[in-house]
Amino acid sequence: MAKLKKAGKHVEKARKLVEPRPYKLGEASELIKKTHHTKFNETVELAINLGVDPKHSDQVVRGTVVLPHGLGKSVRVLVLAGGEKVREAQDAGADFVGGDDMVQKIMEGWTDYDAVIATPDMMKSAGKLGKVLGPRGLMPNPKTGTVTADVAKAIKETKAGKVEFRVDKAGIVHCPVGKINFDAPKISENAHAVIIAVVKAKPAAAKGKYVKKITLTSTMGPAIGISLDEAETAVAAAA
Repeated sequence: MAKLKKAGKHVEKARKLVEPRPYKLGEASELIKKTHHTKFNETVELAINLGVDPKHSDQVVRGTVVLPHGLGKSVRVLVLAGGEKVREAQDAGADFVGGDDMVQKIMEGWTDYDAVIATPDMMKSAGKLGKVLGPRGLMPNPKTGTVTADVAKAIKETKAGKVEFRVDKAGIVHCPVGKINFDAPKISENAHAVIIAVVKAKPAAAKGKYVKKITLTSTMGPAIGISLDEAETAVAAAA
């Protein structure tokens, strides 16, 4: 019980550091490190509330972004390919490469990979993996660049910190932007890249105010509100 009480004090202390006002990204990135009170390397996440209705297919917001400073972890890339693309994938640094044999291995429960890329000719076989890869957000998709003939480029981007984002049913995009042990400028620059990508992904059908709220948070830390000026800066950068 004493431990729980102590943890509560840490949480309360962290919350008191956050003022009820919007922060600039750089300021918030410094603050989020100060509110860190756990012993593990928490993930830092950006949440962007959007003025869209995801129930309408023409208002779904999704895309990918290569974070300037990655996510602070090595990404194990699996490539589903055959023929000459196998060698190309191996030379580009893929951790695992294969065709129907890999599809079968995945169907049998293998999960030791963080990203899956497939060549177009493999999608007939890879289509069987929807129920396995879909829930994990790993199903190859042409819209996110994970179904492609240019496997070398896809592997390079994924290893460099390419992340996918998609608006949820509540109209919010959640996207990781690093780890709590990152320097504040790296967190800020990664977050800014995500904001620009989400602004660029604005559907034509979206009416009214597009970016309604931006929040920076860590796994166990308090939410820090971000100034919407950051989105306006991103709009200018995306133009």
